[in-house]
Amino acid sequence: MYCKKIEVENFRNIERAEVEFSEGVNILAGANAQGKTNLLEAIFYPSMGRSFRGAKTTEMIRFGEKQAEISLFYRDRKRDQRIDVRVYREKLRQVEKNGNRVDKLSDIVGSFRAVLFHPEHLSLIKSSPQERRSYLDMAIGRIRPLYIHALQKYNHILKQRNALLRNAVTDRRAFDATIELWSEQLSVAAAELSVMRYEYILRARRFIGESFSEMTGEREIPKVTYAGSSGQKESEYADKEKTRKKYFELLMSAHDREIAVGATLWGIHKDDLTIDLNGHRARIYGSQGQQRSLALAMKLAEGEICREEYGDYPVFLLDDVLSELDSERREYLLHRIRGKQVILTGCDPDLMKGEDEVRRILVQNGTYSEIG
Repeated sequence: MYCKKIEVENFRNIERAEVEFSEGVNILAGANAQGKTNLLEAIFYPSMGRSFRGAKTTEMIRFGEKQAEISLFYRDRKRDQRIDVRVYREKLRQVEKNGNRVDKLSDIVGSFRAVLFHPEHLSLIKSSPQERRSYLDMAIGRIRPLYIHALQKYNHILKQRNALLRNAVTDRRAFDATIELWSEQLSVAAAELSVMRYEYILRARRFIGESFSEMTGEREIPKVTYAGSSGQKESEYADKEKTRKKYFELLMSAHDREIAVGATLWGIHKDDLTIDLNGHRARIYGSQGQQRSLALAMKLAEGEICREEYGDYPVFLLDDVLSELDSERREYLLHRIRGKQVILTGCDPDLMKGEDEVRRILVQNGTYSEIG
């Protein structure tokens, strides 16, 4: 798979742009705040139906304009494909794939596959559980589009149950009448998602271990483990029914505590990953270099699982990552991405100068021109 071209209008600081890409390495070079990351965001948006910056839809529309448009042209399984997205200030979106209307952007997740690296990913090991859950959601959603729908359903049920908990102080009768129903629905949704998260981590472990070993040449053995909030052993999450029963038991066990905090205390929104080196917590005992190597290995595993699932690599988007790495890890990453399509940002237009199949694009105030 590779991205052939993107057309963008009124997106962030980009008034209008049409940028073509090579099948190899593409470098978006320019000073800060010129539009390099904005273009990567536009490429990524049709891939996952969301901004990797966590931005609201209205924040991506150019100041003073009513709508923004993205048209992404890509090649998949020897066929040309196209995704068109229009977002409006009224928080509406219109999506088309190959000229056919799509009801929801989530319905095309997995059509165009892109793996994103950005500087925050390098602190994935030490960051909050929320960041690691986000890593899981994007990685799994890319290969299991139904995961996105299941996650949306879960979040809807969770929102309703949390509202019930907050209102219980003034309306205990309604709470007592419906809490079992909402707890049952949430436990079913949590068990479904737990299985998919557990299965993904099982697949990722081998690739993480291989990349970490190649990158560091060290003897430490990494292990990434799915840590669900139900307190079960990791292997027990393979049993959906057992997990459902466990979550239901927990959700019915401490209503007074939940009412006191006004929130649900158990569920996949409390999940985390434990990441060890030789049995010790990497976030505590690992050096910065080891932690960054682990984070890179986790991101590279996304690409390998995509290849395993679909038969080809996704597009790799690197947002100013090279400047954050030491020379050893930078060289390793550049070696691993050879033979794949890469679109990366940086300030140095001479990066990888003299190498074959490298396309350089100068970025200046939302405009893009090829460097000869």
